[in-house]
Amino acid sequence: MLRIAVLCGLLFINGWAKAENEPYNRADFQVDAAREVANDLLIAVMSADIQDKQPARIAQQLNATVNDALKKSAAFKTIKLSSGNQNTYPVYGKNNQIDAWRGHAEIRLESRNFKDAGELIMQLQQNMQLGNVQFALAPDTRTQIENALITEAIKAFQMRADAIRAAFGATSYKVVRLSISGAGIPPYRPNMAMRAALSESAIPAPEFAAGDSRISVQINGTIEMQ
Repeated sequence: MLRIAVLCGLLFINGWAKAENEPYNRADFQVDAAREVANDLLIAVMSADIQDKQPARIAQQLNATVNDALKKSAAFKTIKLSSGNQNTYPVYGKNNQIDAWRGHAEIRLESRNFKDAGELIMQLQQNMQLGNVQFALAPDTRTQIENALITEAIKAFQMRADAIRAAFGATSYKVVRLSISGAGIPPYRPNMAMRAALSESAIPAPEFAAGDSRISVQINGTIEMQ
């Protein structure tokens, strides 16, 4: 009997302690801070395609084209150029026989100087095609904006928490849980406006509209009013 009484007492104490630790007067909510920011980074992909009967000649021509692009880019200190995908594959003709070989090579161009980028793209279009252009925020710009938005979001969280506390007639509150997350729209792909050619053989430098990116920070949290 004594053992049963002790066990009942322990169960009562544990239940009371659990009830004392259960959360109460808690509120979950979210706040956001967002900003439209002008894109400051251009990312372009240019490519060359060559078809020939001999794959060795394709490799030689593609290598020469890429090397020429890297050489021309050296004159633009504001541009980062790197080689990308390069492959050769067969072209089949009648009776499923290999009729020729086709080679493809790409380079990736990154720059914050849109004028220099347009000038280099114009030069490279003598031997390469402009396949894809995107605009985005440079990593350091994105970090700077997100840090500023975090400060704004935290202030908004504190104001919302204080408003909830006042509505419930509580004298104070404490933050029980808080998480911070961010988001941005995908890189912007613009339509390029081309200036009129000076002559039939001239390739005009492209003019770019960089657009904006929307950067946002969300704070989800829980407060307990006291």
